[in-house]
Amino acid sequence: MKHLLLFLFCCVQAFAAPRPNFLLIFTDDHGYGDVSAYHQSDVRTPNIDRIATEGMLFTTMRANCTVCSPSRAALLTGQYPDRVGVPGVIRTQLENSWGYFDPKTPTIADELKKAGYHTAIVGKWHLGLESPNTPNERGFDFFHGFLGDMMDSYTTHLRHGNNYMRRNDVVIEPKGHATDLFSDWAADYIRERAKKKQQPFFLYLAYNAPHFPIEPPDDWLAKVKQRAPQLDEKRAKNVAFVEHLDDRIGRVLAALKETGLEHNTLVVFSADNGGSLPHAQNNDPWRGGKQDHYDGGLRVPFMARWPAQIKAGSRCDYAGLNFDLVPTFLELAGVKPSADLDAVSLAPALRGGTINKTRDLYFVRREGGPQYGGKSYEAIIRGDWKLMQNNPYSPMELYNLKTDPQEKNNLATANKKVFNELATALRAHIQRGGATPWQKPTP
Repeated sequence: MKHLLLFLFCCVQAFAAPRPNFLLIFTDDHGYGDVSAYHQSDVRTPNIDRIATEGMLFTTMRANCTVCSPSRAALLTGQYPDRVGVPGVIRTQLENSWGYFDPKTPTIADELKKAGYHTAIVGKWHLGLESPNTPNERGFDFFHGFLGDMMDSYTTHLRHGNNYMRRNDVVIEPKGHATDLFSDWAADYIRERAKKKQQPFFLYLAYNAPHFPIEPPDDWLAKVKQRAPQLDEKRAKNVAFVEHLDDRIGRVLAALKETGLEHNTLVVFSADNGGSLPHAQNNDPWRGGKQDHYDGGLRVPFMARWPAQIKAGSRCDYAGLNFDLVPTFLELAGVKPSADLDAVSLAPALRGGTINKTRDLYFVRREGGPQYGGKSYEAIIRGDWKLMQNNPYSPMELYNLKTDPQEKNNLATANKKVFNELATALRAHIQRGGATPWQKPTP
């Protein structure tokens, strides 16, 4: 009997669908209005748009924070950023750093690695410069990219004169535009994994574009100026910057196709927060931008392609958060997500069904300087209602997102009942996050 059961188990395994590969493409400060899949725009993103037309376009997704590090910490853990020690930006200068990625919290790379996946990150890390918070120590088998928060230039790759470019733990000095480098390295990784098709992979491709400094290659800027001479210099540079990024994403997607990995690879594209308005980035039709708790700072492009499962041209209006990818990937990899996660799996939607789980959406950001003083400010969304503060010193604002999606009519005084209910819920989130230190422990 035992031999029969073993035989049947082996037969089931032989005919079971292989687990998907995961390619998560994550851009930096990429506004909802700077992806042409959503509405007519002065920027053209045919390769990003193709992920949606060949898969599923999500219309109501938000980043977990309005700035970089907290959004990335949540993305990799499936927990709200203050619960993992990152309510603010982790910077290369300690006196202006507002988070410490909790080493005890498992990442999605840890979980997928235990499940037999090969795990890699190419591009921007921004969650720590030293042990125990380097990518190879947080679940990634392979790291080829940049440890720091941003680059002073896309061609020198330095930050405050320091080189944070690494291949695993080795300092490297590559030549070329960072967007070109990260794209080439990602394509190389895909080709290498194609030689080992029996082992699925998770590749987190984290571009630092189109984060400022806005530095498109000269030939891309010239093409945009010729096509659209009416654009001012600032906007033209942004358009060229995004279009160059889109073209390099196309090269990565081409590597999937040429290696035969396209069919069973789930590709997800999104961004860490909205675009920066002072740098002429576009978050239309939403109010505000990066650093704001208005939806221009939080609403991000989000789309998924998986030819083996997702129907081309499909659409999902679920109001989720980027970190929902953690339980999604784990579920699709055959791993039971931890009950401690705040995230909700998107797998039912990817399979053509609906997501019935509801929850509040919570946002927090801590920041320094005279404008913020090292304090935090928060927001919460419950159904159609949003209660928010846009800096630590301003009063709370209340909006009905269904009737007022552009957040023009503050109802904080007019609807005290909803205001008080959401304020109570928000305090509970703040208390919960306060249990995790956000500064490195003193020896």
